Amino acid sequence: MASTAQPLSGMNFEYNDNQKMIAQTIRDFADREIRPKMMEWDEAQIFPRELFQKMGELGFMGVYIPEVYGGSGLSYFEYVTVVSEIAKVCGSIGLSTAAHNSLCTGHIYYHGTEEQKKKYLPKLASGEWIGAWALTEANTGSDAMRMKCTAKKVDGGWLLNGNKNWITHGATGDVVVAIVRTGELLDSHGMTAFIIERGTKGLKAGKKENKLGMRASETAEVIFEDCFVPDENVCGGTAKIGSGFQQAMQILDGGRISIAALGLGIAKGAYEASVKYAKEREQFGQPIANFQAIGFKLADMATKIEAGELLTMQAAYLKNEHKKMTKESAFAKYYTSEIAEISTDAVQIFGGYGYTKDFPVEKFYRDSKLCTIGEGTSEIQKLVISREIMKGNI
Repeated sequence: MASTAQPLSGMNFEYNDNQKMIAQTIRDFADREIRPKMMEWDEAQIFPRELFQKMGELGFMGVYIPEVYGGSGLSYFEYVTVVSEIAKVCGSIGLSTAAHNSLCTGHIYYHGTEEQKKKYLPKLASGEWIGAWALTEANTGSDAMRMKCTAKKVDGGWLLNGNKNWITHGATGDVVVAIVRTGELLDSHGMTAFIIERGTKGLKAGKKENKLGMRASETAEVIFEDCFVPDENVCGGTAKIGSGFQQAMQILDGGRISIAALGLGIAKGAYEASVKYAKEREQFGQPIANFQAIGFKLADMATKIEAGELLTMQAAYLKNEHKKMTKESAFAKYYTSEIAEISTDAVQIFGGYGYTKDFPVEKFYRDSKLCTIGEGTSEIQKLVISREIMKGNI
């Protein structure tokens, strides 16, 4: 059956000069600052706050934030490059970079008032502050419209009560953008986004999750107990009360590109380690790369990575052009999060060594699973895609 999709004119996915420079800068930075300590951070579940301040100095904490707000003013192509290159070395650091950029910082940039942008974005883009974004609750992961966390209107502001779960930087983030219910249950216009600074009375950190992978990227519960937030901290101003759900869905469209870049980076890291090992490891008097069983695995890996990169860059292109990309970002997130499990084949290529922490692929293996869950599971991506298909958007 012939595709009805229209070609996107003007797309060129070859690395531009900025991307090449960024990629090399990250490789040098990662070899110096991340690779020597990443297993220590992983084992002890240490969130290396000081590392992100250094990344902020290089412009990687506000990649697409305009220079007027202290950001680097680059495009989503460069943003994908940043996340994927970091994830090639350490998925945890890639995840935290993505969450900081696309969720908290991105929400304020795309939906905040001018005053809010001027107040928060320079600190976030510089890495002085770390951002958190709180949507998920214990019983409302994919079903956000049933959230129980509420905000009640009081004189001069709002009182927030309830818990948010699985929040990246939930314990140490300096500012959190939280989407809570201000109207009736199941009302898509009954939720509002608030900007809340660490130290605000009633804002507390709860349980820190003990995770399979991404262990150096902090995931924790955020608790609100009569947390007073002034009207001026309604994201977008009081005229935007009730638009939190719509804002969150727009942010998640871009967030899917972030996870696509993350999955792509993990897949590339596992693949590159596998190629290197297959050339060096000898069995029966020759490198194992010479055996068809190994060669075919590497061929499958390379093909999947190429397809995943094209899908991710297509979504980034549409984001750059300010075009609708709900379907395309879901394509990219779904496919690349699944191919991140290239790390499964990588462990197989390494054999017994792949099952030990002396070699990098076991960490890629553990980290990769998060990509199929975070910011919308693979099943939710298929739901989004199927709905777009039924609308004729294919």
